Amino acid sequence: MSARPDAGGEADGTDPAGGNGTAGPVTPDEGAERLRRPLPEPVRARVIEYGSDVLGGMRSSDLPPVLRRVAKFEPRRRARLAGPQIAAQLENDHGFRSMVAARVEQVWPELAEGMRAGVVPPAADPVAVAASAYLLRPEGWPEIIEGVHEELERQTSAKEVDEAAEALDDVRRRLEEAQRDHQAELERLRGQIGEQRTEIAELRRKVHSERQRAKKAAAEAERVLTEAADRRHENESQVSALEVENRRLRSRLADAEAQVENARRAVRTGRNADEARLRVLLDVLVDASHGLRRELALPTALDSPADLVAEAQEERRRVSLGGLPDDDPGLMEHLLTVPRVHLLVDGYNVTKTGYGTLPLADQRNRLLNSLEGLASRTKAEITCVFDGADVEAPPVVPSRRVRLLFSAPGETADTLIVRLVRAEPPGRPIAVVTSDKEIVTAVRRVGARAVPSTIFLRRLESHG
Repeated sequence: MSARPDAGGEADGTDPAGGNGTAGPVTPDEGAERLRRPLPEPVRARVIEYGSDVLGGMRSSDLPPVLRRVAKFEPRRRARLAGPQIAAQLENDHGFRSMVAARVEQVWPELAEGMRAGVVPPAADPVAVAASAYLLRPEGWPEIIEGVHEELERQTSAKEVDEAAEALDDVRRRLEEAQRDHQAELERLRGQIGEQRTEIAELRRKVHSERQRAKKAAAEAERVLTEAADRRHENESQVSALEVENRRLRSRLADAEAQVENARRAVRTGRNADEARLRVLLDVLVDASHGLRRELALPTALDSPADLVAEAQEERRRVSLGGLPDDDPGLMEHLLTVPRVHLLVDGYNVTKTGYGTLPLADQRNRLLNSLEGLASRTKAEITCVFDGADVEAPPVVPSRRVRLLFSAPGETADTLIVRLVRAEPPGRPIAVVTSDKEIVTAVRRVGARAVPSTIFLRRLESHG
């Protein structure tokens, strides 16, 4: 049994592990002994964890109704999602608590025997002692839990005092470091002030020098502006002359383009006349050929004999799903990657190979849940076929991804599978999951690939 103290959840209002301070309903075996306050949090988490561990090994018929939906979960997940329900069931269900207590007594027989004798081992884990006392309910169990409660509070208080002392020492150390840093920073700033005063004096001298240079630069700028104005007037005169010359050249270009267009028009007129004469001659030849075809009654298109043979061969051929032996572990991965593959599943052949001890209804539900996940991951078309002879009215299972079929009266699932394979068009890749030799022979004869049920179950378990 696990001893992890971190698993658990929040208890409900009647659970002694909850936060309302009551001990919950008293079962017949408890007598007048009750808790004065709720279980400590570590003890409550440990109790829920023990109940979660035992829940996974119980039979379906013995499971409490409120816990059946989480019984198949992993223990940590059960404790996290159904902690309040487990705690309430342990408090109110004497039978369930007895099963958990029996498991505790089996794992720690010395602890259980000592507690029943009124002796608590001093070296034992207080949380484990309190959890065992709550489940075993020996005489005086509330006092044992109360003692553990006080011990945990004392440990918590001692830990808080130690942490506060450490925090105080850390604050003092940081304060001393801050004072030393402040003194060093003060000395550094004083040195910087002296350096900055010297720098200010130097900057004042440089500012005076720069002012003199600025006056000279302003005078030079005035001179440059005057020269720039003179050059601008000169450039404007040159631009005016260039615009006049540009207008003259554009006029000459327009005249040249008009001459070129006239020449093109003359060439196009001559070419249109030649094309008209050629079109009349071509129409005469076409009309003559049509008349000859009608007179000889020739077909519009001819197929060669080789084309007819290739077309018939293509109609009989299906997409090959071969290349890997039946016992290859990667067979299913290969088949599920084939585009537009249709996966036909012989339902009872698969379920009786993998989990034949379950009732037929449970076999069908378990297989359909696995096929739903497979279809969601691979996007393949999946059809599951069951024999309808064992059910009076086939159940209607809503599914968006898996097609569920039951054979009609007087028809077996084997016959229905072969009929489904033959109904597929040529070229459609089909894989049939079955270990029935008769079905394997029949579907291979019509071009489908057979996959053993054991290979398919191994693929479902590895990605379950």
